[in-house]
Amino acid sequence: MALAEAGARGRLLRWPRVLLFGDSITEYSFQENGWGTYLAERLVRKCDVVNRGISGYNTRWAKLILPRLIPESTSADSIVAVTIFFGANDSALKELNPKQHVPLEEYAANLKSMVQYLQSVDITADRIILITPPPLQESAWEKACLAKGERLNRCNATTGLYAQACVQAARECGTPVLDLWSLMQQNQDFSSYLSDGLHLSAKGNSFLAAQLWSLLENKLSALPSLLPYWRDVDHTNPEASLL
Repeated sequence: MALAEAGARGRLLRWPRVLLFGDSITEYSFQENGWGTYLAERLVRKCDVVNRGISGYNTRWAKLILPRLIPESTSADSIVAVTIFFGANDSALKELNPKQHVPLEEYAANLKSMVQYLQSVDITADRIILITPPPLQESAWEKACLAKGERLNRCNATTGLYAQACVQAARECGTPVLDLWSLMQQNQDFSSYLSDGLHLSAKGNSFLAAQLWSLLENKLSALPSLLPYWRDVDHTNPEASLL
């Protein structure tokens, strides 16, 4: 059978998508043992896990990009989950990092604006997960800043205010939220979760992956595997199994 004829006979294969939208902590999530890699491994043949992390970006810039990532013409049914994971840059101290800094109230408004946009293209609130920035380990991040000839440009207490604003925005929008800032600081030293005081270590990636999977598992694990298991293909008439 010609390939064109086979394509005409069979249904178009479309993998549902999980979209990971965020800053460098999302961009780096597909590295070895990253939290995005963890999701992709568990959802192979069920979903495409799409990394749209953009290092250094804040919510002011992200809300401008989102309609270009998920335009109105997108079939909402094809997107089964979206994570919105910003705040590590928004919470930079204005006087030391004015380019990335976004005021707290604007940060919250930007998150809500992005959720509202997704809902306007029929991605329901239960498919949107907001993630707070992780805590900041100041001494380690100060070393990273000094190595670049800069002063410490973030502090954990300020990051915590942005995390609280993210949680509140999620409540107001009716979306799930993963309060990474609080969870990582429960009853333990959180420095092992971070590689440089800001970005996630292998342990931090594993922690985030487990927390996020607990929110996604019931929704996504029940999705069917696409295409039959190879032992179930009729080798004498593969078209009957595959088209």
